Amino acid sequence: MNEIVQLQGRSWSARQIQEIGQWVRENAAWSRYRLSREFCARWSWLRPNGQLADMAARSLLNKLHERALIELPACRRASPNRMKHRRLEFVAVDSSPVAGDLGSLGPLYLHEVSRDPVRRAVFETLLATEHYLGYRSSVGENLKYLLCTGQDRPVAAWLFGAAAWRCAPRDRWIGWTDAERAAGLQRLANNTRFLIPRWVRVPGLASWGWSRVSRRLVEDWQSKYGHGIELVETFVDRSRFVGSAYAASNWLEVGLTQGRSRGDRDRQIQVAKKAVFIYPLSRQARRRLRP
Repeated sequence: MNEIVQLQGRSWSARQIQEIGQWVRENAAWSRYRLSREFCARWSWLRPNGQLADMAARSLLNKLHERALIELPACRRASPNRMKHRRLEFVAVDSSPVAGDLGSLGPLYLHEVSRDPVRRAVFETLLATEHYLGYRSSVGENLKYLLCTGQDRPVAAWLFGAAAWRCAPRDRWIGWTDAERAAGLQRLANNTRFLIPRWVRVPGLASWGWSRVSRRLVEDWQSKYGHGIELVETFVDRSRFVGSAYAASNWLEVGLTQGRSRGDRDRQIQVAKKAVFIYPLSRQARRRLRP
């Protein structure tokens, strides 16, 4: 093996992979969990907030194992990732109609609910039961927002997570190379879910809510993960939606996906093409993303 392997946002040479394989063999008595944490310490693989990037390291080791580039010890137990195995607990949500203009709703309050178990349960219930893609517990870096009335009734929800590893229209707009993308991808976020419940009919609510969310994203991401973000992306299934809420909120439509799924390594799985929308979080976003 002489080629460079791109995994987990980094380039790995044959020599580095051989070194990892040798290190794993020398510590064959360790569990996969311990290997991932020791890997972070040995290779100084840390999150921007200084914590071990053990989930990313575990994913890297598993992918190398799946490609027969290294041989990991057998799994001893289920992943200790509590979010991956946590069952959603649905709660009652008032679904009586909400209609009228924005002013009729009274004051609206935006809450980031990742660390708020009560509102987080409402958020998860809404996405799991009302969004056409459903919802499973988020892993990795993410933020969860609920927009609520003064009576704490939710009227909109946004979920943000990791950006797509590769997206040609987005990457062309930024103008970065593969190496620059690998280095800068953590400064992008993906709006993976946006929901206004079916019982809410308030013109202008989507764009009003997004204007509030966009003002908080950078600071909230910095506070939670130790680094900011410069740009948000989202993908709109044109077989279902026009994307008018994003257009009305001044997102930029930069192209279409190629109609392949994320796990389609052989390029044989055809899925609906999606419109790619991006939202720079500052006027300097493109310049900052290009070293």
